[in-house]
Amino acid sequence: MLNIENSKELFSKAVDIIPGGVNSPVRAFKAVGSAPIYINRGDGAFIYDADDNKYLDFCSSWGPLILGHNNKEVLEAVKNTATNGLTFGTCNSNEVAMAELLVNAVDCIDMVRVVNSGTEAVMSAVRLARGFTKREKILKFDGCYHGHADYLLVASGSGLLTNSISSSAGVPENAVSDVIVAPYNDLDSIRKIFKECGDEIACIIVEPVAGNMGLITPKEGFLEALREITQSYGSLLIFDEVITGFRFGATSYADICGVKPDLMTLGKIIGGGMSLAAFGGRKDIMLNLAPEGSVYQAGTLSGNPVALSAGIKTIKLLNETSPYQRISDFVKEIDYEINSFAGKNGVDIYLKSYEGIFTIFFGVNSAPENLNDVKKCDTGKFALFFRKMLENGIYMSPSQFELSFVSSEHSQNDINRFIDTATIIFKDIY
Repeated sequence: MLNIENSKELFSKAVDIIPGGVNSPVRAFKAVGSAPIYINRGDGAFIYDADDNKYLDFCSSWGPLILGHNNKEVLEAVKNTATNGLTFGTCNSNEVAMAELLVNAVDCIDMVRVVNSGTEAVMSAVRLARGFTKREKILKFDGCYHGHADYLLVASGSGLLTNSISSSAGVPENAVSDVIVAPYNDLDSIRKIFKECGDEIACIIVEPVAGNMGLITPKEGFLEALREITQSYGSLLIFDEVITGFRFGATSYADICGVKPDLMTLGKIIGGGMSLAAFGGRKDIMLNLAPEGSVYQAGTLSGNPVALSAGIKTIKLLNETSPYQRISDFVKEIDYEINSFAGKNGVDIYLKSYEGIFTIFFGVNSAPENLNDVKKCDTGKFALFFRKMLENGIYMSPSQFELSFVSSEHSQNDINRFIDTATIIFKDIY
């Protein structure tokens, strides 16, 4: 039995002074029927909790740590920058260095602005789209999560889905009155919506590879059709690449799939483990931002030099080391072994993967294509699987509706251990 007494004690204190005991809802482990573990340190592919238990980590801080925990070169860059000061509230050279990296790496980004979180990046990109088009309506997809701005919490994934909340209390009806929600991968619905009110829609915002209802990949032609539809009606297309940016190559998923959005949001990996995100796109659109234009966006800590130093070093290391093929090969191996086991043993699980990410869906035997498919999953079986994996020293995202990540620091032995442990547990719970 796993000893997490120190974590339990910390949580018992936290619930009295922090709502739910956590600073982000999914961390509470409520959906998996356990007390959360408190992590003290990380190293490579491993994390260590307050009771000094060691876990092989497939959460990677929900995605940023593609180079693993405590990368020495990233850490050194942070230390060197921090010795000169933590923040200045002025322009700094790292802002220019990061902008150059992103503009050179991503084809659709002519200009870019850095912010502090994915929520802030999306909120700013949507405001910019509305200001540029002089329209108010936006279209998002059921189960896609774009941060916790009021109008984007309708039919969202991630923590809302994990905790069985369809939208947040405290969001006034008028805040969401201009938000249209459509099923992911359903082009007929999109065409119908645009036929009815396309000249009122400022933008479509989409996760090009959905990752907040578990991993859902776009059907062939889906993203291309979104591009065509938005261009036909004078709307903008926004790719939310907070998860997918620099995930499958040292560029955006847009560049990989060949569909060019008007605006894009980035986060997670580009911060190298620190609070950093960005939004960028076509120059004629970006120049509508203040002080050049009338769309206002600001942030005291935007362009923080220390956070930027971590992101700059991470992107440079990804370009130098290019770990993507190795990561992809590891995920393909996990995919093959888990799905082969399920097929041979008649177990209702399906592991959906794409390059370096995957989700094990319980209670289904084929890849979900949208939120309705995802909602058929057996969350009870997932919770049991999660707890048993944790007891065996393997940490995953504590939700059926999130992603698992392989980093450059995972070894072949780590992958073998994951596969062997998972299949043993499948036999136990089915």
